[in-house]
Amino acid sequence: MELPSEGLGERLREVEAYLGFLRAIEAATTSGPPRLVGSEEPITAEQQRILYSSVFLQLYSAVEATVTRCLDFVTIAALDHRKPKPGELSERLRRAWVQEIARTHVDLTPAHRLDSALLLCNHLVEQLPVSSFKISKSTGNWDDTEIEEITKRIGCTLAVPSAAFKAAKRPFRNDKNALGLIKSLRNQLAHGEISFAQCSEGVTVEELERLTKLTAEYLQGVAASFEAYVASDGFMYKPEAEREPEAIPV
Repeated sequence: MELPSEGLGERLREVEAYLGFLRAIEAATTSGPPRLVGSEEPITAEQQRILYSSVFLQLYSAVEATVTRCLDFVTIAALDHRKPKPGELSERLRRAWVQEIARTHVDLTPAHRLDSALLLCNHLVEQLPVSSFKISKSTGNWDDTEIEEITKRIGCTLAVPSAAFKAAKRPFRNDKNALGLIKSLRNQLAHGEISFAQCSEGVTVEELERLTKLTAEYLQGVAASFEAYVASDGFMYKPEAEREPEAIPV
């Protein structure tokens, strides 16, 4: 399984390639309405705004994909490699595993709840290793706050470089920080609350580049934190390490 940072790098290269396209269009406007080669119709201001809005969707996709890859790196790649017994997992990851196998977070009928309890019981009685599993996400709306919450949930210390951490927390636009703005605009687009043209009204390519930089640096810190967590066996039981993890600038 590839490292979370590798998957993130692929997503960011796609965003950068798209920004290069937008930069070319914006540069062409200095000599009049831009046109595609061979086309008589100019690219309108409304069409430019629609194109700009796609950056917010691409960045949100990078955020969500990074979270998914980071969690899978722990609960699939690391567990498949170590094949630990339940008692060998850290307390926090063990709680996440029990929640998934016993389905304690799902509204079940009595019969189905008994089936889930028996599945857990049989696993413990037979002393089976913990196999790969998917962590249920409490949200489908990812920003820095939600990322920090789920890292705490599994016991991973989120050590983002200080400059990137502080920059990601500062208001970027409309009193929202970088990831908060991306999440908000993505949701408004998805729910039809705003049009694509409205989404990027007043936005410049330079602003989109700054937003991409802030998001990239924060996510790179997230990916590096999960990779360090696995490399140090942070998901394994260590009595002295069972404490409340925090998101900390480093």
